[in-house]
Amino acid sequence: MEPMNPAGEAALQAATAVHPLIPVNGQVPLAWYLILATILFTVGVVGVLVKRNPIVIFMSVELMLNAVNLCLIAFGRYLGNIGGQMISIFVMAVAAAEVAVGLGILISIFRSRESINVDEVNLMQG
Repeated sequence: MEPMNPAGEAALQAATAVHPLIPVNGQVPLAWYLILATILFTVGVVGVLVKRNPIVIFMSVELMLNAVNLCLIAFGRYLGNIGGQMISIFVMAVAAAEVAVGLGILISIFRSRESINVDEVNLMQG
């Protein structure tokens, strides 16, 4: 077998190189998880900035927290470390507590003001 020229070797290496977005051995690449988490986080940020209903704002915050959880779990799986999964469990617990407290505050505001529109609530003014 005769040796390949350098251009042929480079073409062969480029053809057999693994692209970071192509699944290998049936595993989803890390980049896919990060792209999905970025999309989820962006949708959550847009929801917080655009919407005026506090329930929708809470759902958008939850979406952002789930995007962070997805990143933590994906990196933990990629690095072979269980720390990302443990931290995501704590984040979910804090998110549940945040929703419980937030909905309690919303119910209290609705009973006193009969409106939960974010623009109309100004409880901090004396």
